[in-house]
Amino acid sequence: MTTSVLLLGCGKMGGAMLGGWLDRGLDPARVWVVEPSSASREALRGVTAVASIGELPASARPDVVVLAVKPQSVDSVLPETLPYAGRAVFLSIIAGRTLRWFQDRLGPRAAIVRSMPNTPASVRRGMTVACAGPGVSEDQRLHCADLLQAVGEVAWIEDEALMDAVTAVSGSGPAYVFLLTEALAAAGVAAGLPADLAERLARATVTGSGELLRLASEPPADLRRNVTSPGGTTAAALSVLMDQDGLGPLMERAIAAATARSRELAG
Repeated sequence: MTTSVLLLGCGKMGGAMLGGWLDRGLDPARVWVVEPSSASREALRGVTAVASIGELPASARPDVVVLAVKPQSVDSVLPETLPYAGRAVFLSIIAGRTLRWFQDRLGPRAAIVRSMPNTPASVRRGMTVACAGPGVSEDQRLHCADLLQAVGEVAWIEDEALMDAVTAVSGSGPAYVFLLTEALAAAGVAAGLPADLAERLARATVTGSGELLRLASEPPADLRRNVTSPGGTTAAALSVLMDQDGLGPLMERAIAAATARSRELAG
């Protein structure tokens, strides 16, 4: 990796991304981090870490400015980044902030990419969807893709309006999987299993199935059918989960609720 990066915010997601970049060979001398927390700065090694943009050295000329601060902090940070507008591409991982929102604050010359990663990025298994604003060059798009691919898969969309559904499915999606694991373990306890064994079974089943799904070429429906013998135990359980008020309709309602909330936050 040869991209030079200014990372604003080094919390869980920003830190995960930084770790991915360095693991993939990005020269720490090409990374500048702005992080107000002294404890977080002290934990960083090799990169230049400062408390504010005003403390950056004059040599800091990034190709990409990665916005990884909390949504409530971005308003106070953006004015200080204006000198980079028109020179670097801004890559936002901030939920609920649209391309237009950034354009209004950074000006018409600013090149902006909006993205939505998810928490498996912390173990390099993230899923990120990105949308490039007007004026983003092909080289800038490649720079952003390179950085995002360091923590998992990347998909690009042209219609930013889809980002609300993306947020509902993959941005919030890990929480649904964790809830499924909780529910599976609780159901095991209700069926008579010791709690520690039920949780172990649920964790291993969900993570193992996820890895099988990642490696398999078959669609999920085929993998499901492969586990299901006619008249067997799996079929009995699926008759409940696939009922007209089962998991499918429930998930549709959940995604619709998350999508609507995402639109509200962006509005």
